Amino acid sequence: MENKNYQDTARQIVEIVGRDNIISATHCATRLRLIVKDKDVIDEKKLEKVPFVKGTFFNAGQYQVILGTGIVNKVYAGIEQMNLKTLSKQEQDEIIKKQQKGVKRLMRMLGDIFVPIIPVIAATGLFLGLKGCLFNDNVLALFGANSSMIPNYIVTLVNVLTETAFAFLPAIICWSAFKVFGGTPVIGMVIGLMLVSPILPNAYSVADPNSGIEAVKAFGGIPIVGCQGSVLTAILTALIGASLEKKLRKVMPNALDLIMTPFIVMLATFLATILGIGPVMHIVELKLVQIVELLIGIPFGIGGFLIGATYPLLVITGLHHTYTMIETSLLANTGFNPVITLCAMYGFANVGTCLAFFAKAKKENVRQTAVGAMLSQLFGISEPVLFGIQIRYNLRPLVIMLCSSGLGAALLSVLNIQSNSYGLAVLPSYLMYIYEGRQLLWYFIVSLFSVTLCFVLTYMFGIPQEVLEADRTASQAGNDADVMETEPQTKEKTVSQPISVRINSPLAGKAVSMKEVPDDTFAAQVLGKGMAVLPDEGKVFAPCEAQVTTVFDTKHAIGLTTKDGVELLIHIGINTVELGGKYYEIHVAEGDQVQPGQLMATFDITEIQNAGYNMTTPVIVTNTDDYRLVEELAFGTVRYMDPLIRVEN
Repeated sequence: MENKNYQDTARQIVEIVGRDNIISATHCATRLRLIVKDKDVIDEKKLEKVPFVKGTFFNAGQYQVILGTGIVNKVYAGIEQMNLKTLSKQEQDEIIKKQQKGVKRLMRMLGDIFVPIIPVIAATGLFLGLKGCLFNDNVLALFGANSSMIPNYIVTLVNVLTETAFAFLPAIICWSAFKVFGGTPVIGMVIGLMLVSPILPNAYSVADPNSGIEAVKAFGGIPIVGCQGSVLTAILTALIGASLEKKLRKVMPNALDLIMTPFIVMLATFLATILGIGPVMHIVELKLVQIVELLIGIPFGIGGFLIGATYPLLVITGLHHTYTMIETSLLANTGFNPVITLCAMYGFANVGTCLAFFAKAKKENVRQTAVGAMLSQLFGISEPVLFGIQIRYNLRPLVIMLCSSGLGAALLSVLNIQSNSYGLAVLPSYLMYIYEGRQLLWYFIVSLFSVTLCFVLTYMFGIPQEVLEADRTASQAGNDADVMETEPQTKEKTVSQPISVRINSPLAGKAVSMKEVPDDTFAAQVLGKGMAVLPDEGKVFAPCEAQVTTVFDTKHAIGLTTKDGVELLIHIGINTVELGGKYYEIHVAEGDQVQPGQLMATFDITEIQNAGYNMTTPVIVTNTDDYRLVEELAFGTVRYMDPLIRVEN
């Protein structure tokens, strides 16, 4: 009977998505992953009413149906029986790449390049903010001091912290872009360092007529200068270098490949950049920066409104990575970033949306969604709000949010507020303005205005009637009956004797709240509550006495059931299903009884991270609904077998 239920779910999913619409199907630990011809023909509301379906979203070229551990593989088995075409992970990747063309492909490329370096730039911005605050004479006067009293060695050390990342920005970008374009990252790093070598005349000094420094002339007329602050130059250099390297690797004899390929790539790419590409791209980049500054400077905040109101739409379509490149250029060339200031208002407006839904909605599941989405948004994860609330309910909340975001951005534009970093959103974003009291004060005031405006407008005009109905409806009663029929064992657990179970950490590393996990499904706790660990060693241990119920073929996830009936999923890394088991070793099998502290899996952190994957590892109580309390216990650094989660019924 149970297998029939999973087969029915599989059949309904295929019917709603469209048999002819499905190019291929695969699954990970929690989600059915479909590559489809046209995602717009899928009736998402109907699909989300199918038994066992917890949610849907489209990401990275895949239509993903969230089912949960232990269910997804059974539903997938039902789909396999329907003789649908299923492809390997490598084949799916090739199809996704072919589907992404033009602007979308460019945006994905830019995102892949800049995402790894954003933390470095954000950290540098914090250093700059602290420097501006602590070295401020007004602040020092509170302690009877002034900036002239600061020892030179402290000034030197602080300058190293605040200036290094931007001084070597082209090298950092070259390293990341080389990896994205399929080259050897260390070759890209060295070429990038060549572009900003102190031996070359500094581009900023050459541009300053009072510096007395001039460009070196090659061949009687070609100016040779460094490429300080040039983002476009670094990306184009990496594209040329990586493309040349891949071609040389195919034709170079094995005996010469180790030395001659890097030699030719470094020589040819450096000369092409420094003699031709660099000067031209730097001029283009400066013009682009000027255009953005002119847009922001349009009178009465009109330019700010346009940026603030349209940025959320770029996030929805995945085109927002364009701004990252512009922001990097602004920071490198001016030291400030007004763009992120204007774009940030949509995060605060999202908070207003969530508060309004929580305050006015009557359906308990909608209120819970609003709280979870708001907590995610407070730390910069906006997709749960965008897709879980604003787009879901007839777009009216979305339109209100766009207007609120635009008005907040317009005010900031008029007030000339600008950050000294990027990469921080909502609550952490205040740190980007501590370098000056006026900047911080006005940013704080306008951000509260954006939250309040969106809250009031959404509360008055944006809450749909369907969420204002009483929580107990006939439809819900029917759904409850279906659950009782299909999952009798789960319901029996809720009337068992009281239990209190402590789940220990299966890894050593840094404890991470589930709401901060960089994956929308985990962060929104769709699959259950729990906690995550960012590991510092590649070992996974049994967190308690349990039975191994699931070991995935891709080795990236393990399912356990404790003797008290708590069902756990340990998901090693984010989207690591795409590795197909590479860099993982599993030391247990399904059906094994494991003891606390027993080694269950090992993995190569360095190789997985170099492949571009985040190693944050969620530990999820997948049958959360059976318990009164699933509580996070850890904070900061944890050792394996330290307390992580408490479960009580």
